[in-house]
Amino acid sequence: MELTFTKMNGLGNDFIMIDDRSQSIEMTPEAVAWFCDRHFGIGGDGLILVRPATTPEADYYMHYFNADGSLAEMCGNGARCFAKYVVDHGLVAADAASMVIETLGGLKPVTFTRDEDGMLLSATVDMGIPAFAPEDIPADFEGTQVYECPLETPFGTFGVTGVSMGNPHVIIWVDDVSEAPVETVGPFIETHERFPQSTNVEFAQLIDDTTIRMRVWERGVGETLACGTGACAVLVAGTLSCRVGRDATIELPGGDLDIRWHENDRVYMTGSAALSFTGSVELPEEDEV
Repeated sequence: MELTFTKMNGLGNDFIMIDDRSQSIEMTPEAVAWFCDRHFGIGGDGLILVRPATTPEADYYMHYFNADGSLAEMCGNGARCFAKYVVDHGLVAADAASMVIETLGGLKPVTFTRDEDGMLLSATVDMGIPAFAPEDIPADFEGTQVYECPLETPFGTFGVTGVSMGNPHVIIWVDDVSEAPVETVGPFIETHERFPQSTNVEFAQLIDDTTIRMRVWERGVGETLACGTGACAVLVAGTLSCRVGRDATIELPGGDLDIRWHENDRVYMTGSAALSFTGSVELPEEDEV
């Protein structure tokens, strides 16, 4: 079976985009993992199916898989890439400057700018209202929120702050993010028993009162160059701890995101999305879609 695809990235966080407006594709976890494998497949941090919305309030539905084949609620960089795919393929009106994406994490309104050729240049995604209650993350901690709570690991005890941006996040503040134990502490906390649905893990360093530098261990993926929901969670954690105000630039290995936690409690993420390449792939017989 041959499938056509579009490879896109948001600050190096890369995704395989497949048009499934006919809703005829059923991806198994094994097939997704094969697509995302950088040696035997196309390679990507995730795979996104472009499908019709299931509600009249949205334009399209973003069906998002992590690289290991697990289904995920939401992906911020993926949402910007999704918007660019829809805009650049003429699936919204030529004069449109906004759209609504349906995700498993809820509806995500997007506003965007275009270049002189009508292609999407940058996008601002309404990422919704963050949640802090342990049951909303979800996380197995006592109290009304997970705020710099000590968590023991084989690598030491770390203070963790939990934030849900429609998907679970744990933020750890460090003095130097370049030396952060991302590849050891990240996977340990990702699958820790206190997080029944696993969690993304962000390591954050305060640069100044408007800038935070971070690295991320993404649930079901590993370390990536960028994470949109993670950047939002880091900004929220920084605001709660009085490290920054409600606006900050989040520096990631793949580039910068501008994050704002508005007075209406909603978090807005602004950044770019880019086309990497397009192609088609013949699926091996042992992989099914």
